[in-house]
Amino acid sequence: MASTDRHMPLPTVLPVLRTPRLVLRALVPADADAVFRLFSHPEVMRYWSCAPWTEHAEATRFIEKDAEALAAGTWLRWGWVLSDGDRAGTVIGACGLFALDAENRTAEIGYLLARDAWGHGYAAEGVDAVLRYGFETLGLRRVEADIDPRNAASVRLCERAGFRYEGLLRERWHVNDEVCDTAFYGLLRREWLPQPHGRPPHVRSG
Repeated sequence: MASTDRHMPLPTVLPVLRTPRLVLRALVPADADAVFRLFSHPEVMRYWSCAPWTEHAEATRFIEKDAEALAAGTWLRWGWVLSDGDRAGTVIGACGLFALDAENRTAEIGYLLARDAWGHGYAAEGVDAVLRYGFETLGLRRVEADIDPRNAASVRLCERAGFRYEGLLRERWHVNDEVCDTAFYGLLRREWLPQPHGRPPHVRSG
């Protein structure tokens, strides 16, 4: 493990996290098709901070940037991969810890889930695993979330995890010729509410 500060032991290799139904792992070049399908879907990208992708090359660059960010200690992002069933091995989403601040032990969380995976609790399961890693392994004190206030599903997900609404940033984003607000949420480690998925995520390196 490399560390920019004794309070945040940042990994040099993204650890694999396992939950009852998901494997959270680094995205690799072979995932480019799945990543492009995810980020080019209009409904999935409805409340994202950029427009849906139109070029497949964006997926390749996205994966490359994750590897660069890991090496630089800028952010950590996991792909959400189904662990069993007919679709085992399928990438259905992504979740990351961004704006890592070792001195203050803070980060921002962001996540995205494929349209055909909505309504099954995968997002809550995956977000919980990432929060657990952030609070228990990295020693984060606070995690923040930037949510479009119209995104009711994302608001519910964060509130179930213990996030608290901390204010509205008006007209913060300009995406697809639409000006959007930000509902700002914060979660302190002592307020975190781990989700009951049957067992805590298993973590291994590599």
